[in-house]
Amino acid sequence: MKKTLLVLLNIIAINVLMAQKMTSAGLTAPKATKKPHPMTIHNHTRVDDYYWLNKREDSEVIDYLNAENTYTEKVMSSLESQKNALFEEMKGRIKEKDESVPYKDGSYFYYSKFVEGGEYPVFCRKYKSLDAAEEIMLDGNQMAKGHTYFSIGGFEISDNEEIIAFGEDTVSRRNYILQFKNLKTGQLYPEKIPNTEGGSYAWAADNKTFFYVVRDQQTLLGNKVYKHILGTDPKTDVLVYEEKNNQYYMGIGRMKSKKYVVIFSEQNGIATEYQLINATTPNVAPKTFLKRKNGLEYYLEHYENKFFIRTNLGNSPNYQLMEVDEKLGGNPKNWKTKIAHRNDVFLEGLEVFKNHLVLQERKEGLIQLRIMDQKTQKEHFLDFGEPTYDAYIGTNPEFDTNTLRFGYNSMTTPNSTFDYDMNTKAKVLKKEQEVLGGFDKSNYKTERIYVTARDGAKIPVSIVYHKNTKIDGNSPLLQYAYGSYGSSMDASFSSTRLSLLNRGFVYAIAHIRGGQEMGRQWYEDGKMFKKINTFNDFVDCSKALIDLKYTSKDNLFAMGGSAGGLLMGAIINQSPELYKGVVAAVPFVDVVTTMLDESIPLTTGEFEEWGNPKNKASYDYMLSYSPYDNLEKKKYPNMLVTTGLHDSQVQYWEPAKWVAKLRDYKTDDNILLLHTDMTSGHGGASGRFSALKNTALMYTFILGLAQKLN
Repeated sequence: MKKTLLVLLNIIAINVLMAQKMTSAGLTAPKATKKPHPMTIHNHTRVDDYYWLNKREDSEVIDYLNAENTYTEKVMSSLESQKNALFEEMKGRIKEKDESVPYKDGSYFYYSKFVEGGEYPVFCRKYKSLDAAEEIMLDGNQMAKGHTYFSIGGFEISDNEEIIAFGEDTVSRRNYILQFKNLKTGQLYPEKIPNTEGGSYAWAADNKTFFYVVRDQQTLLGNKVYKHILGTDPKTDVLVYEEKNNQYYMGIGRMKSKKYVVIFSEQNGIATEYQLINATTPNVAPKTFLKRKNGLEYYLEHYENKFFIRTNLGNSPNYQLMEVDEKLGGNPKNWKTKIAHRNDVFLEGLEVFKNHLVLQERKEGLIQLRIMDQKTQKEHFLDFGEPTYDAYIGTNPEFDTNTLRFGYNSMTTPNSTFDYDMNTKAKVLKKEQEVLGGFDKSNYKTERIYVTARDGAKIPVSIVYHKNTKIDGNSPLLQYAYGSYGSSMDASFSSTRLSLLNRGFVYAIAHIRGGQEMGRQWYEDGKMFKKINTFNDFVDCSKALIDLKYTSKDNLFAMGGSAGGLLMGAIINQSPELYKGVVAAVPFVDVVTTMLDESIPLTTGEFEEWGNPKNKASYDYMLSYSPYDNLEKKKYPNMLVTTGLHDSQVQYWEPAKWVAKLRDYKTDDNILLLHTDMTSGHGGASGRFSALKNTALMYTFILGLAQKLN
């Protein structure tokens, strides 16, 4: 009887929804004016009818974006109450008054907290004891007043623990204004340094010399390191280093040993280079550890009188660990192998302690934490006990300790912070993310399957669903992936995702090529002239999920953002019939045009990921998959596309042009929506609750199509 009543209520809810569901019937979608713009290279001409949309300050452009926003609001208006309820539901799972687990650095314990009703973190510390009085270093809620967008871009504490340097962004272009604050008096220093790379800062040991990175305002790449003396006019700051190759990304920091300030340059997947500055002699010019060389990557960690080097030297694509005496420096002939290269294990990172070395490794797509005793060389692994999960080395600034701080979560286990005694192997849970609203992880199931792609590659897929959801082919499923830049999408927890799982959705992460889940080769096989593997993998996983009865093509949804938005554009060109609906967030879809224009931010640093279309072979290959260039007169799935007017990574005009062209090309009556956040950039709204509004919009779109908004 109880089950019958529940079924009846569900039928009533679905019938009500079907009467109210979002529809574009009777509404006129915006129609962007066509202004043909021919572009010729390699004796080939493309005509872009919507090229004119790339003028951010043009009133005609703004009017068009506003018209699209109005259209989206009208189409979604019948579900406005459900969207608001969904927002409140997701917000209700978040503990408003919350704080992180403190970590010790020097004389202080540092932590961040959220206050009730607060959108932004408050950064705090306590002197020597957690029972000591709280010192508020930066109050994000107070600092954000008067701004529609606000972000603190990292901070650094001087060696005497008295001065904090921090960056703030109020535009969402990731141009951070560097400032300094006296933590004893609470007073801000007068100098403000604009256009810095957030978090790419370092103090010297004298408590007055500070190094920072300035971004080129055309490319938005950090390209110059300056030295500032606290209390002086920034106009007198000295240029310390300039990265003249605009294909390299650059950053600066202080090594854990505190001995060196390091300037790090990297051309992703191609080469790296370190410049070292002794922190006690900040006026001495930086010294190159080992000059860059195409094909050679190395990453340094200083330990006592030597360096540990994680490197691909000697045909080691998954990296080996080497060591060298500090005085012998960057001559590879002096490097000694500590851990040899392994074909089935990717050496992802390491953490150095006085008595231990912790390695973050990846095997068969899963993170392993390997503990090595520095003296005895004995080692062991942490055991996590779930089929698919995410683990990582946490914040460990202390050198002389036997305690490792690490994090763990899975698709059913909220983010958890542990302290682990590397000698006794005792593990202490310091905090598990509290999920309000009656969450019980035993109500959810997680699985890991492998899908055989069309070329024989085995693609891992992590899956989660509510235990009451039947795996019989009738459940809606949301498939997510990224697949670029070697970024691995681990099987992590999401409290917002529960709103899908509790409504009968299955959620699947496809660990497609282009990431590094299965090692370095996994990345190499999903970039440049092998990029098509990324798209094929996703489509092949979709077909397998249908064949295995996790869903059906009438119930399959796809989502991806940024480079994952490119993925969405590619899969709807390849197999539009597979998907009921697609959400493309800040999608990189006009690949060829963007990569041909070196004035567009970040373009030059991407040549080794996608190719340089000024070379004909790259042009032809990129043109073969670029979503914007491969639209056809055919049916496309229901789609929601999002962007931000101030996006510094994927310019807003890419998704805007794509939607305009889709409207002209698509032959169906399916819904096509563009939502532009007129005040934010690539990451969307900055507040922790404000950001949920965009998630609520995307989920409402998906749930409405799946008729699951009950």
